[in-house]
Amino acid sequence: MKQLALDIGIAAGPTLAGFFAGPNEPALRHLALWVGDARSNTLHSPVPTYLWGDSGSGKTHLIEAVRGALREQGASVGCLHAGLLDPPEFDERWGAVLFDDVHLYTAVQQHAAFNWFVNAQSLQRGVVAAGTMPPADLPLREDLRTRLGWGHVFHLQVLGESERRAVLRQAADSRGVMLSDEVLDYMLHRFSRDLGSLMELLAQLDGYALQTQRAITIPLIRSMLENE
Repeated sequence: MKQLALDIGIAAGPTLAGFFAGPNEPALRHLALWVGDARSNTLHSPVPTYLWGDSGSGKTHLIEAVRGALREQGASVGCLHAGLLDPPEFDERWGAVLFDDVHLYTAVQQHAAFNWFVNAQSLQRGVVAAGTMPPADLPLREDLRTRLGWGHVFHLQVLGESERRAVLRQAADSRGVMLSDEVLDYMLHRFSRDLGSLMELLAQLDGYALQTQRAITIPLIRSMLENE
C-alpha cells in the first residue's frame, strides 16, 4: 500500500474565520482585532505578535490567514518563510511583515528578518511571526530573538482528538459527506494529527468518492492510497 504524504500543510486560502480555535481562542481573537476591517480604516498596531507551538497547532494557517486578510484590504505584505533562501530587501510599501518558521532561519534569513523588523518598526508597520519555540529558546541571533519576544506572545496548542473529530465532522457535513465513526477513527489514528493535513485528506477523499461513485469507507481510503 502506498502512503500519502499527508504533512502537506494547510490547504490553499486559509482564513481567520475558518480557523477552529479551541484552546487558541485568545490568539485568534487578538489577530482578528489586529487585522481589523478595511472599511473602518483601523490602524494595525505596530507592537509585534509572536505565535509559537508544536507542528499542527495552526501557526502557518494563522500567518497565511493574516496575509490574506491584509491583501483583501489592499495592503502589500512582506512574508519570509524558511523556504525563501534569498529574501528581498525591505519594501516601504509593505503594510506589514510576516515571519513563519523562524526557528529554521539561516544566517542570511536572520539578517533579512532583523532588517525587515527594524524597518517595519521605524515606519510603524505591523509584525507577526511564528515558530515552534518560545522566544527565549529560539536559536537566532540575539537582537532578532529579543525583538520577536517583546510584544504579544501566544502559545498555540494542538487540538485534542475530540476537537479534531468535531472539525472533521463539521467539514464533512458542509460538503454533504457522511463520515461514520469508524472512518473518523481510521483518519484520526492512521494519519497526521495536523488538522490541515486531515482537512486535505477529507478533500481528497471527497473527490475520489465522487469520481468512483462510492461512499467514504475504510476500503475506499485504502483504494485511494493504493491508486495514488
